[in-house]
This record gives sequence, C-alpha cells and structure tokens, in this order.
Amino acid sequence: MSLRATVVIPNWNGETVLNRCLTSLRRQSFGDFETILVDNGSADASVDFTKRNFPEVRVISLNDNWGFSAAVNAGIRASEAEYVALLNNDTEADPSWLETLVRAAESRPEAGLFASKLVDFYDRRLLDGAGDALRRSGLPYRVGHQELDRGQFDQPAFVFGACAAAALYRRALLEEIGLFDEDFFAYCEDGDVSFRAQLAGYRCLYVPGAVVYHMGSASTGGKRSPTATRLGTQNSVNLLVKNLPTALVWRSLPSLLAGQLARVAITSFSSAGLRAHLGGLTGAWRLLPRMLKKREEIQNRRRVCDKYVRQLLRESSRQAIESRRRRVRDQIQLRFGR
Repeated sequence: MSLRATVVIPNWNGETVLNRCLTSLRRQSFGDFETILVDNGSADASVDFTKRNFPEVRVISLNDNWGFSAAVNAGIRASEAEYVALLNNDTEADPSWLETLVRAAESRPEAGLFASKLVDFYDRRLLDGAGDALRRSGLPYRVGHQELDRGQFDQPAFVFGACAAAALYRRALLEEIGLFDEDFFAYCEDGDVSFRAQLAGYRCLYVPGAVVYHMGSASTGGKRSPTATRLGTQNSVNLLVKNLPTALVWRSLPSLLAGQLARVAITSFSSAGLRAHLGGLTGAWRLLPRMLKKREEIQNRRRVCDKYVRQLLRESSRQAIESRRRRVRDQIQLRFGR
C-alpha cells in the first residue's frame, strides 16, 4: 500500500544543512509518509551522509545539476502518494508541519496546493513568507517576507501561490496541470505551477499552523547573486508569457513595462547585476517560442474566466503592497529601535 504523503527534498551540495532538515522530519507527528532526497550531482558527501545517517530516506542520485525543477520532478515521479510535499534542504520543519498540511488538504477540497508559514531561521521574530503573490508589475513577491511576526498571518487565507521551499500539492493537481517546468531550472518555477493551478480552477490555501524555519538560498549564493538575478529575470518573464490571459496582457502592459524598468534600475547599481538581468532577458527571448507553445496548451485547458484572474491578481498585488509597507516599517524599527 502506498503512503499518504511523500516529502521530496532537492539537494545540491547541501551536506552541511541536511542533518537539521532530515532530523526534523524524523520528529514529525504525522507518520504516514516517506522522504525522497533527490541529489543534483553534488560534489560534496551529501549522498553518503544521508545514506549513512538517515537510512529511512530514499535517495535518487542524478548525474549532474539539472536544477530545482528537474530534481523535484524526479522525486514526484518516484512516488505514488496522494500528497506530495516539497521541502528545501536548508529548513527545519516544526513537528506538526506535515500533519497540519495534510489535515488542511483533507478539510479544504477546493484547494489543490497549500502554502506553509515560513519563519526566518536565524531571527525567529521575522517571517520569511506567508504565501506568494504576483504584483501588478508581473514580478513575484513573497508575502510577509522580513516582517515582524505580530500575528498578522495567523489565520488561513487564500493566496496566489505557495513557495516551494515548503509546500503541499495534491497528486491529482499535478497530474492534471503537469509537473514543474524544467526549462525554468530554478526560481519562479513554483509561481508557474501556482498560476497554472489557478487557471485550472484550483485555489491555494495558506496554512499558518504549518511552520518551517528557512535559511534561504543556501545553495545558490543568495537571492542577489548573478545566478539568482539572471534566472529570476528570465523566469518572471516566462511565467507571464505562459500564463497571463491575452485580455489581461494589454490591460497590464503599462504596469508590466514599469516593473521591468524598475528591475533594470535596481540591478544597474552593480555591473554584475545589470549583466545578469540582461542575460535573463536574453534567455527569456531565446525560450520564447517554447513558452508560447506551452502557453497555447495552458490557455486551452483554462477553466476560469478573465474576470476571476483579474480579481485574483488585483488581490494578490494588494497583499504584496501592504506586506512591503509593513516590511519597510519593521526593518526601520529593527535598525533604529523605533
């Protein structure tokens, strides 16, 4: 008999963080699950460490670094569980994390994917995320990121999407809309899945009781690294090309252009950042024919109307704007003690 849930952990040179992550899964109050570690051709001793210290973990070893999307897809395909949870290797899951997500899935059939409450691993007064948003500019935003946790995200809520650092998906959803897009390699691939799910009529529920402590970007050199900037730029464009309904493209065009100009301005503070951003735009242009083909399939399967998507994005953008304001206020308070 298959287990109820599978936790898939993509790994690349994560030996130094795996012990904490895998130990936290041993402590889960929910026991009807398996753990699959998918290793992306690590140069360190991640695989040997896991096999030696966590023999209950099933290890899938890829021959090279094929990216986040390919790694999680390999784990999903190797499982038959009803629910698939993704968990980054640089995390520590609260003991009730998986149980809380599964209970939410059982009680909310209208939702197909579920977002965890991410807390900053190093400063646990701060949130790392409470669901993902997509701004009117077309740029993703992690709601709650770097906000002081004052209880503002203690109630379940529908959000645009789930950060794949710690999220639960119904297998039925993934079978219908497809797995993670391996052309994305890394970054925004979870936003793409969330958008496709929304277009197919599935909602995303943020579950505040499902708590995970997250270091963030442990494998990629930080979210401002050239790699992160290049892939973030490339895939934020790919996400829109694939998923944004045609009628909303023209309505949103001024905001989308403004968002791209803002990214140019931000990345131009360093020559490496600007080169990475322009490299991302070049990559998006190169992938455009492939993304347009995928777009046709996605839009043909769409079950929701333009009005629904417009309202979804309007609410998502509002959440992002309010969260950013709180973040600025909280960071000023932390820095200057006010």
